[in-house]
Amino acid sequence: MKNVYQYWIFALLLCSSVFQSTAQEGILLEAESFLYPGGWVVDPQFVQQMGSPYLMAHGMGQPVDPARTEVEIEQPGTYHVWARTKDWAPGNWAPPGQFLLKVNGEVLPDTLGRNPGWGWAYAGKAKLQAGTANLELVDLTGFNGRCDAIFLSRGEVPPPGYGKKLAEWRRQMHQEPLAPEREKSYDLVVTGGGIAGCAAAIGAAEQGLKVALIHDRPVLGGNASSEIRVHTLGIYGKFERILRLLDTEHYPNGSAEAKKDQEKRDKNVKAYKNIDLFLNWRAYDAVSEDSTIQYVDARHTATNERKRFRAPLFVDATGDGWIGYWAGAEYSYGRESVHKYGEEWDEWGELWSPEEADNFVMGSSILWQTHQGEEATDFPQQPWAVAVAREHKATAGEWYWEFSRNDLHQIEDGEEIRDHLLKAIYGSFANAKALPENSHYQLTWVSYLLGKRESRRLLGDHIFTFQDVVNNTPFPDSVVMEDRAVDVHYQRNLRDEEKPDFLSEALFYRTDRYYIPYRSLYSRNIDNLFMAGRCFSCSHIGLGGPRVMRTTGQMGAAVGHAAALCIKHEVKPRAIYTDHLQELWDLIESQQWTRP
Repeated sequence: MKNVYQYWIFALLLCSSVFQSTAQEGILLEAESFLYPGGWVVDPQFVQQMGSPYLMAHGMGQPVDPARTEVEIEQPGTYHVWARTKDWAPGNWAPPGQFLLKVNGEVLPDTLGRNPGWGWAYAGKAKLQAGTANLELVDLTGFNGRCDAIFLSRGEVPPPGYGKKLAEWRRQMHQEPLAPEREKSYDLVVTGGGIAGCAAAIGAAEQGLKVALIHDRPVLGGNASSEIRVHTLGIYGKFERILRLLDTEHYPNGSAEAKKDQEKRDKNVKAYKNIDLFLNWRAYDAVSEDSTIQYVDARHTATNERKRFRAPLFVDATGDGWIGYWAGAEYSYGRESVHKYGEEWDEWGELWSPEEADNFVMGSSILWQTHQGEEATDFPQQPWAVAVAREHKATAGEWYWEFSRNDLHQIEDGEEIRDHLLKAIYGSFANAKALPENSHYQLTWVSYLLGKRESRRLLGDHIFTFQDVVNNTPFPDSVVMEDRAVDVHYQRNLRDEEKPDFLSEALFYRTDRYYIPYRSLYSRNIDNLFMAGRCFSCSHIGLGGPRVMRTTGQMGAAVGHAAALCIKHEVKPRAIYTDHLQELWDLIESQQWTRP
């Protein structure tokens, strides 16, 4: 990761005019743009909800190294210093994410990370001379303190705290125009660098298309990446050659072995000269006119630089269906009524498919790992973690560390879901450490990124359902195949209230091979939008089998090939089904890899 860090610093230095904004009322510093993040990490997962990426002190209970930056002071004088932050576990205990702010080596008096909900907290006053001032974020706990921005104010009133007023104030402080000033044009724009997005980019690039691949992390792979570490499952279908460039070995989920496959994946995608890879870029808008996407706008997660991406065709591989959502694509969320598509399984009743539709979906997971050291170590119990973990004890995490609740939305409430899982992990590990036989266990890795299973599902000309699996529907446009059981999760506490709410159970419906049609991989109302991955057109139960990453990779490769035919014939995705289906089949068949 050393090269990634060096690139990060270089990019920040080049864009220093972006991350510091000065106006008459004060100076705004975006924390994610600090020159030297130290042990703090940039978290861009919840930009659409809280307004910005932020720095987080993810130390697993050990305070991390300070984050540092510099600020140019043009007007000397006394400044009121504010930090936009939050107490992520409010209650009758010391907040877990406390930190201090240093200005020119002097610690400001007020401890930060104490205010429930995102808002501006007062750090104190600083008397500054003209020239360069130094700022540091000093972590006190190692338990996920977070800082969005620092504001050096000439007055005593904080900026707007949230919502549209904050966004507009930020834009004015940065003197940011309404539209990105830089544009790039491509044959195909793919947003989302998981297995599905990478396969789509490769499938199109190999047919000669110029492709932009936009991804909001420094490494590719999504849930399979070294940052989340879920091994890939499913079969290769017609796309083994492409998917072997991207997939993983079957190591235990959470294993550090994921780093080896990460190196392979990144190297293989970067080898394609006609794929422009935009790592650490997060899309924030997609605009359509007359049911056609015109462009996608994206912002660098550290420097705040913006770009506009134009193309005749787009692939939504974001998982959460963001491109379709912004463009006005029809979508579904939650569990349909059992009667809508006839998806009953009497043995499991409501846990499988409910009588009435609801907002339950399969939950998100955080994986974590420990090892046994040579010496005994302490991991003190934290009251804010006990409230979630209760009596549960664990020394490692697997896929079933998963959280979903009917009143929590996997996108809109993502930060709360992630934080709930962090409390569960820290509390359960502390409970286990209280036992003498676990005294040598140490936390070695906890992901801070959600591994999501289900959220928005964009609607295509065909909605893939459980009935398509049971009936082994012989679609004329089958481009994806799978023989994995339909695997749907529920939270264990729904059957037994004594179980913790952060553990799930899997229901497996065994089946023969089944097929997914091309018509489930493009939007039914946005005419130049493909989708690949868990946001493909399906029901809640229909997602259960093909949501794993080799299967979604098949989807990506299929739409990459279809995009090439769209460019060749100057048509939209639907026309490939109506007028060029055999050519798509022939193209896919020609790409198969026969081993020597």
